Amino acid sequence: MPKIKTRRSAAKRFQVTGSGKFKRRRQNLRHILTKKAPGRKRRLGQSTTVDRTNEKAVRRMLPNG
Repeated sequence: MPKIKTRRSAAKRFQVTGSGKFKRRRQNLRHILTKKAPGRKRRLGQSTTVDRTNEKAVRRMLPNG
């Protein structure tokens, strides 16, 4: 049976932390930034963990994760 290939798009978007959780980038920081408050933009720049409900799907896309 062949090895399961990693989904390259997911590999570029998610990173596994030391505890086995997945780190991801937040959305809404690409364009139309003038109307967003500085504090909001600062928070959006920080990474966050993948939600528990989506963790199974991300794990399936990254077999080594």
